[in-house]
Amino acid sequence: MSSSQEEPSAAQGMGELLDQMDSMSPLKRGDVIEGLVMRADPDGILLNIGHKAEGIVPPGEMRTLGVDGVEKLQVGDEIVVLVVRGETGEGAAILSIDQAAGEAGWSILDKARESGKQVEGKVLGFNRGGAIVEVEGVQGFVPMSQLVTVSRGNAGGERTGEAEAVGQPADGISEPVSPETPPSEESGDVGKVLSLVVIEVNRRRNRAILSERQSLQLQRDERKARLIEELSIGEVRRGKVTGISNFGAFVDLGGADGLVHISELSWNTVRSPDEVVSVGDELDVYVLRIDTEGMKIALSIKRLQPEPWQTINELHQEGDIVDAVVTKLTEFGAFARVEGSVEGLIHISELAPRVIQHPREVVGEGDKVRLKILRIEPERRRLGLSLRQADEEEGS
Repeated sequence: MSSSQEEPSAAQGMGELLDQMDSMSPLKRGDVIEGLVMRADPDGILLNIGHKAEGIVPPGEMRTLGVDGVEKLQVGDEIVVLVVRGETGEGAAILSIDQAAGEAGWSILDKARESGKQVEGKVLGFNRGGAIVEVEGVQGFVPMSQLVTVSRGNAGGERTGEAEAVGQPADGISEPVSPETPPSEESGDVGKVLSLVVIEVNRRRNRAILSERQSLQLQRDERKARLIEELSIGEVRRGKVTGISNFGAFVDLGGADGLVHISELSWNTVRSPDEVVSVGDELDVYVLRIDTEGMKIALSIKRLQPEPWQTINELHQEGDIVDAVVTKLTEFGAFARVEGSVEGLIHISELAPRVIQHPREVVGEGDKVRLKILRIEPERRRLGLSLRQADEEEGS
């Protein structure tokens, strides 16, 4: 097709679009509309926005385009703008490309809040309450308590400072401080991109609250769900100890943690997990249980070692004199731990050469004693011991 044929067609298309614009209702502040570029340069953009009227996008309202974006605009291009001020008898309507992009951003944030989808935000600066971030062209706020990978020292002040700044309880989900306290940009974390979850969106109040903590927790949950699908009971995995509590140790299996309960750390009696493992240790663990509903992984270290009863005959024979610790007293005798978790019974008749009424007359819990092994029955998990005979042999 020749250029002479193309030009009337293009002109006709623009004319039809302008005719449609003529039927638009009067413009008001906050309207998001489309306009046709009539002129574009660094000093501003002139648009035809219908009603045979013109609108102006001043330089301060087209920063999102950048210099290159402005230069690429051609006469007749369509762009979306927000009405900052409607047309008056004194002048053309004032329009904003930046704010129009922001309106689209608010819609994206609201949908992300509803779906739980994660978004990315760029750190612009910090104030007393937390971090100011830009997400989809919208300035949002991440409270100090919801920051994880960014140094909280950048936010300045304590948690009480956050509450004072916004006039709300220090509940960890607070709005940014007032404009009188501008964000500080003196930080190495400015410009850092964070993965965030949208907690609250209120366009009317120009309020968007986000959380890095919830986003990272969501990522951990997703990794754990994938790991649980891959794991099988009885499997042996290599892991790294990431934390220790009074009830056990947490082991990272590759993006998700499992728990080694204190009872599964060793066949020996363990008073505190740090007697067996330390944070940073790399070790093999046995997958003991998998709770798909509760998203929990139970691990064991001791199951990778032989149970003491299985090897007791390799360590001791009947007639041996061994060291032991008294663990419990009963009316018919005392129990003593001989090898790790292997316990045996000292019958009351084997505690002393004389007749006694109760084992406490001879021993107490925690006493270290020398005992003679009378019987070893691994299959029944029984061990017969004697304090009396050990004393007689060693005293002879």
